[in-house]
Amino acid sequence: MQTPSFPHESATLTLEGPAGPLELGVDYPDGDAAPRPIIAVICHPLSTEGGSMHNKVVTMVSRALRDLGITTVRFNFRGVGGSAGLYDNGEGEGDDLRAVASWVRSQRPDSALWLAGFSFGAYVSLRQAGALQPQALISIAPPVGRRTWDFSQVQPPSNWLVVQGDADEVVDAQGVYQWLESLDNPPQLVRMPDTSHFFHRKLIDLRGAVQHEVRRWLPDSSS
Repeated sequence: MQTPSFPHESATLTLEGPAGPLELGVDYPDGDAAPRPIIAVICHPLSTEGGSMHNKVVTMVSRALRDLGITTVRFNFRGVGGSAGLYDNGEGEGDDLRAVASWVRSQRPDSALWLAGFSFGAYVSLRQAGALQPQALISIAPPVGRRTWDFSQVQPPSNWLVVQGDADEVVDAQGVYQWLESLDNPPQLVRMPDTSHFFHRKLIDLRGAVQHEVRRWLPDSSS
């Protein structure tokens, strides 16, 4: 498969991944947002529970960033949508993320790489942050405490945001807060009261929280 060029406008395309084709979507800023030299790669929730790059939290995070002038790349992990392969408990999915990030960096070497992820996608992006060295990382409802997923060796960047709902019925919110307090370099934390795992009726609040917190990390739009 020939490596696709980074598109000049929003598009869906296919990239050769470690387990076969990977389906991804590139979304440019809308409206009047001045474009910034940043590409944010966003990882979706658990594949075996219906997670995909079309998940509402994933698409809202994408919109929040695009409103700030950031170009986003959403993609389907192996075995989801048009992506080949089988679910691999985060290991192979980490390989998928590295392939997408490598493509972004080769195609857009002058743009900073940001990573974001929701739930399982937060785990995958956190696990790969040490190797990929993104300029910033956004973790939405990271599934801390799940025995199959090890958060002990993660190496997030200094620009790190965690957004967690207090009423999360899937992830133990108190476990997330206790884990963050144990870290030497804790992130910016936004606790959202009365908010479930999938941010039902809270997606607009999520967009505002992400935009408010990451704005300080933005380079000048004219650079």
